[in-house]
Amino acid sequence: MADRPSIRLRPTMLSDLDFVISVEQDEGNRPFITPWERTQHEGAVRFPDFRHFIVETGTSYESSGFVILQGCRNPHRSVELKRIVLQPKGQGYGRACVRLLMQMAFRDLGAHRFWLDVKSLNDRAQALYRSEGFVEEGRLRESVKTDSGYDSLIVMSMLESEYAALRSAQEKGAA
Repeated sequence: MADRPSIRLRPTMLSDLDFVISVEQDEGNRPFITPWERTQHEGAVRFPDFRHFIVETGTSYESSGFVILQGCRNPHRSVELKRIVLQPKGQGYGRACVRLLMQMAFRDLGAHRFWLDVKSLNDRAQALYRSEGFVEEGRLRESVKTDSGYDSLIVMSMLESEYAALRSAQEKGAA
């Protein structure tokens, strides 16, 4: 489709971590995530259970954010979208990225369950995940400390069968 944003993922290198930290520390992103220490990112880049990617967007594929998957070797085939942090916002990159990650989780990593947690104050992300077929499983009430108190985490997931049904419906709609 011509209106679909250009996006690709490339494995994060240790030389990318200054960029990763800067995106995490951006004032527009900090309320919605719990930033990691550099050593945590280094571990995610190196440890095989993780996939740490730089998100490249646009016609020149500029670095626009990063994503982390965890549980890539989980014996229960439960893969977590641990982190997605993008700049700029409102251009469709988040949706394109989530779709790419769903495909990666189910097709490439053989996930049975693809899940995430999202802060309750992040209405925009929740709406995106719901619109892409994620189902709310529950809430971890006041489980993360924020500058203004505590926030709850909403656990959302998609199962392999739900992803297959979604893909089938999309293919029928495109025909």
